[in-house]
Amino acid sequence: MTDANQPHLNGAYYGPSVPPPQKSYRPGRGHGRGCLCCCGCFLLKLLIGLVIILGLAVLIFWLVVRPQPVKFHVIGASLTRFDHATSDNNLRYNLALNVTVRNPNKRLGVYYDRIEARAYYEDKRFSTVTLTPFYQGHKNTTTLNPLFEGQQLVVFDGEELRGFNAEKIAGVYSIDVEFRLRIRFKLGKAKTRRIKPKVKCDLKLPLSSSNGTTRASPGVFPITKCDFDF
Repeated sequence: MTDANQPHLNGAYYGPSVPPPQKSYRPGRGHGRGCLCCCGCFLLKLLIGLVIILGLAVLIFWLVVRPQPVKFHVIGASLTRFDHATSDNNLRYNLALNVTVRNPNKRLGVYYDRIEARAYYEDKRFSTVTLTPFYQGHKNTTTLNPLFEGQQLVVFDGEELRGFNAEKIAGVYSIDVEFRLRIRFKLGKAKTRRIKPKVKCDLKLPLSSSNGTTRASPGVFPITKCDFDF
């Protein structure tokens, strides 16, 4: 039905078709995820490359330098006193050691910036001495002579006291000596940072006379290799 006031409209008029709405671009969505993915892949490849280069550098360094730990051996000992009095719980001792320190490296020197020797019995420390710092060249052997003497309050429980008395009868004592080190390695003119390894020596020490020295020999005091622990 036509409108009487608009005679020129003869039927329905729909006009031109309306195009579908276009998707507006919003920065930071799909494009951002692609960028992050590319950046992540690049960083991962870079990290893998750095790890490979570092691994090759360490391998080449090891093949050229072939670093080895220093070696400690107790080659002689003199234990002239080791008494424990239950009246005052004081341990009285006199222990002298001959210890060789060997640097087996062909290209590395060693700075011993601090050497602290500690003596233990039944895991109880009874003496500490500090030795003179020194530098050790390539494939070199140095002898240390720590001396532990004096007295120290050491309280044993029942089992520990029975063990001490048994070793007193046998005349051989189980004493541990531990070296606390601060060392640096030298390669050419370059020096590493300080590291703090420990060296532990488990000793079986016979009691000797006041003027006798127990040197390393079969059946008396065997040469004892110490454990080096980084």
